[in-house]
Parts: sequence; C-alpha cells; structure tokens
Amino acid sequence: MDYKKINMYNRLRDHFVPSSILDDIFRSQNDIKTLETAYDSLVKDGFTEDSAAKEIADLVFKETGIDPDYGFEEEE
Repeated sequence: MDYKKINMYNRLRDHFVPSSILDDIFRSQNDIKTLETAYDSLVKDGFTEDSAAKEIADLVFKETGIDPDYGFEEEE
C-alpha cells in the first residue's frame, strides 16, 4: 500500500468510517480506483484533504445506510 492510500484510509477512519468498510473498498481494484478519483477531484476543486475525506465519509454513510460510530461513550 502506498502513502497516498494510507493517507486516505487514515483520513476516512478519522471521520469514523468503519475499518471493515474501508477494508472492502481497499481490497477491490475498481473501488479503490473510484475512491482515488473522487478524492483527487475534490482536492483539485479546492477541498483540503481532510474536507475531501469528510465528503466521502458522508457519502459512504449515506450509501451504506450505517451511522458513524463515534466511540465516545465513556467506560465506567
């Protein structure tokens, strides 16, 4: 895995996209190519890398119908 893909993966995880979803995307050559194209297009259009990841994360949640797991529940 190259640096660019690791960066995208980590930024999407920062926006609470589950690793299982990302693992499925990164396993598929077609899906990763689509992700890279979308990410690069957003950055080219003026989005920061973090903002691009946020837009893609929002789309992932919308398309999959899952809710982000913010994981902020405190343990007792």
